[in-house]
Amino acid sequence: MRDIKIVNATGLSCPQPVILAKQAIETNEKVKVIVDNDTALENVKRLGTKLSCDVNVEKKNDGTYEIDLTRKASSVLLSEELSTSCCAPASAGPFVIVCSEDKMGRGNDELGSVLIRAFLHTICLQKEKPDVMIFYNTGVKLTLQGSEVLDDLKELAAAGVEILVCGTCLNYFEIKDRMGVGVVSNMYDIAGTMSKASRLLTP
Repeated sequence: MRDIKIVNATGLSCPQPVILAKQAIETNEKVKVIVDNDTALENVKRLGTKLSCDVNVEKKNDGTYEIDLTRKASSVLLSEELSTSCCAPASAGPFVIVCSEDKMGRGNDELGSVLIRAFLHTICLQKEKPDVMIFYNTGVKLTLQGSEVLDDLKELAAAGVEILVCGTCLNYFEIKDRMGVGVVSNMYDIAGTMSKASRLLTP
């Protein structure tokens, strides 16, 4: 039986569990990551899926999760992916839209709310849609149940747009249970996606 690298990421905040898991799987074929919250669980699972690893999760009696990642022969590590993308033409990167607020522009907040609704609805109607949309800080409130733009965001997600929502921000505002669209993400994924973008748009 191959040795398993154990990563104890309990008590660590985003994005440390993902970073430690990624570092471990780069040099080990089998990694067991131990986390103690749902956000870290989902982030590490998504990392394993992105790296084409076999992912198995076991919930323990103490409330922690043990995530087994097994690297396949065909797996592409993020470090290799980033290296390849750095050598590729800029046009090879994704089109990314970043929403850092729940309004658009500075000045009148009421007008800003109207503008961000119009902006997102317009993006929804355009033929060329972004590859990824990132929501952080008060921007995460746009993804909540009851949001006036939720239907547009759901339509974008159904069209294949990846919607990443900052888990730290959701936890800070204590609204994670109200998220209505997208996946709970972390700063590791957010920074990596932004750094690889061929076009980065912030309304």
